[in-house]
Amino acid sequence: MASDTKQAPKDKEPAGAVAAKASGKKEANARTAAPKVPAAEGVAPAKAGGKKEAEVRAPGTKAPAVEGAAPEEAKPVHVKVARTVSVGIAHVNSTFNNTQVSITDTKGQVLAWSSSGRMGFRGTRKSTAYAATMVAQEVARQISPYRMQEIEVRVQGPGSGRESAVRALQSAGLMITVIRDVTPMPHNGCRPRKRRRV
Repeated sequence: MASDTKQAPKDKEPAGAVAAKASGKKEANARTAAPKVPAAEGVAPAKAGGKKEAEVRAPGTKAPAVEGAAPEEAKPVHVKVARTVSVGIAHVNSTFNNTQVSITDTKGQVLAWSSSGRMGFRGTRKSTAYAATMVAQEVARQISPYRMQEIEVRVQGPGSGRESAVRALQSAGLMITVIRDVTPMPHNGCRPRKRRRV
């Protein structure tokens, strides 16, 4: 009986069976395939075959707004406004090697500063009176947005740029109310170094 019923080889299947299998596969693919929806801008399509389907967004893009949700509040933009400081203090530090000028408000917060080295002077030219004049003019130009009118000058150090810096601040249009010397003076505190032999 085994000889009477011959099985068809697997590679040679009847044409009707092949067509039925093909149509069955197409229907199964059509059922499993999700409908194609146009992707939102900045959203990459999700990879198929994952356990959870999630949208993968490009960095720096926000999620689309959900209907019925509260709108996202915009952050306030901070605009920097130059404050008006009518009275300030000018600190002039004049040493044998450099001259530094800084202008602060009455609380001590620095508004503008400059020095001979910052102005481009090098070597022995840093300690000249001309360099101190240029430094004071630069600082007066820097504080012009603050509309400063009166300053108190505090001078420190034995350098040659003391008087020229004060004159330059006055010629820049600032009214000097007080000139105070705040050079630290020892009350015979530390023993001085031995004298140089020349």
